[in-house]
Amino acid sequence: MDMESLMAQAGELQAKVAAAQEKLASMHVKGLAAGGTCIVDMSGKYDIASVTINPKLLESGVSAVESAVLSAFRDAKEKADKLIDDVMADATAGMPMP
Repeated sequence: MDMESLMAQAGELQAKVAAAQEKLASMHVKGLAAGGTCIVDMSGKYDIASVTINPKLLESGVSAVESAVLSAFRDAKEKADKLIDDVMADATAGMPMP
């Protein structure tokens, strides 16, 4: 493989990855906890868009709310990780990787 061809492939890969990153910024996942009484909305770039807490959860006390928010965040991050893997796999499909 000559250098010119290699540079062209690198440029194509860079463009596909940039497009995938833009796509991820606009995609969202929802992490749920405490039976859906706590919801964390996160983008595919790990930006938190919102946290929703049902007033019923507040009756359980501060530690329950803290635990629910943490669990919902972890659930959202796990879903975002999967989303990122899927989107990036699509972006790099068919591209020879070193």
